[in-house]
Amino acid sequence: MASPDILSVCIAAFIFIFILLSLLSAMMRALTHLFPPIETEDSTTIAAITATYQSIFPDKKVTRIKETTK
Repeated sequence: MASPDILSVCIAAFIFIFILLSLLSAMMRALTHLFPPIETEDSTTIAAITATYQSIFPDKKVTRIKETTK
């Protein structure tokens, strides 16, 4: 019996994980397109952000909160 060498096992595992993660990524993208997040004004989040910035910068005032994505 010929045993598989460690290099071929590692390559096979790498390819398997790459394919598995690609499939999971495609499923997540499909789910986020089917069920987009609900855009709501969350007063608790706004209060937490304002309180945090007030504790860090006490002489400044929060006038606008804007979400950015990269």
